[in-house]
Amino acid sequence: MTPLNVARHRLTNQHIASTTFEKPSDVVRWLGAVQAQDYLGSLWAIGLRMQNATEEAIEQALAHRTIIRTWPMRGTLHFVAAADVRWMLELMTPRVVAGHTRRLQQQFDLDDAVLARSREVFVRALQGGKQLARNAMYQALEAAHISAAGQRGLHILWRLAQEGLLCFGAREGKQQTFVLLDEWAPNAKRLERDEALAELAQRYFTSHGPATVQDFMWWSGLVATEALAGLEMVKPHLVQEVIDGQTHWLSSLRPTATDASPTAYLLPAYDEYTVAYKDRSAVLNPVYAKRADSGYGISSPTIVIDGQVVGTWKRTLKKGSVVITPSPFTVLKKAEKHAFTLAARQYGAFLKLPAVLA
Repeated sequence: MTPLNVARHRLTNQHIASTTFEKPSDVVRWLGAVQAQDYLGSLWAIGLRMQNATEEAIEQALAHRTIIRTWPMRGTLHFVAAADVRWMLELMTPRVVAGHTRRLQQQFDLDDAVLARSREVFVRALQGGKQLARNAMYQALEAAHISAAGQRGLHILWRLAQEGLLCFGAREGKQQTFVLLDEWAPNAKRLERDEALAELAQRYFTSHGPATVQDFMWWSGLVATEALAGLEMVKPHLVQEVIDGQTHWLSSLRPTATDASPTAYLLPAYDEYTVAYKDRSAVLNPVYAKRADSGYGISSPTIVIDGQVVGTWKRTLKKGSVVITPSPFTVLKKAEKHAFTLAARQYGAFLKLPAVLA
């Protein structure tokens, strides 16, 4: 298998090239988790993997509690399916919490006593299905004589979400809100640790393969013994492929579609197609990855043509339209420009706005 084949398999397995899903929860469940610190970009990350998706439909899934936004892995915001949020937090957050405990104590004076009082404050403020914006959460802390100054309030929210007390609720206008996780996702299931490791490995290699154990470790934040244990339990359901001396795993070696004409996709920043792998060389030329204007293939929205990251793009909302500005790494050919235009129209349809190319 060549790097080009790797890219094509990932496009297919991540349902970028084969958008069969109809519900946001199906996308998130398939991928396991969708990185979501760039909120609007992460809505598109889900939408581009769906049929006839709109930004409004993804936000409705949040409001209807079928997908949850929280910090389940690597201390980073992700979307996860509501049914999965509890076992994912229990599997992946303890090491993150332990790794930050000393820093929170030293830099923000957040010890067990302060965190215990903060839990009580938030339970009283939110119980009964209430949703509060971040500033209101900070005000609740201050009213209880717990300082939220500087970054202290944010770290309290982060810490209590990691342990499963809080998660994000639906937006109120442009404001993000917080809710009690037990009330927001009461039917979230729990799994025994081995079962959770196997489930996470199965989801990752099925949806993100071909991928290595090192990729899985990067994505999940698991240590080598845990990642290998999860892989070992699901090996019978996976296919092994050695590429450039490294063992990759995926669910199937079925042939991927190859169109005669180029196909383009506009991916958001931090999309799973780029961020979910330690080694991104199969989809991003290392020469481009070093360029500051590339966002290192992660932190900027990317243009993907035939599986390869070939540039970045940005949007500007105008009255009645969205302007799409491309910044390709090299001059695009005529057919590639046409493919980009089609991809821009798809993004415009997601926003229910005509797309105008700058």
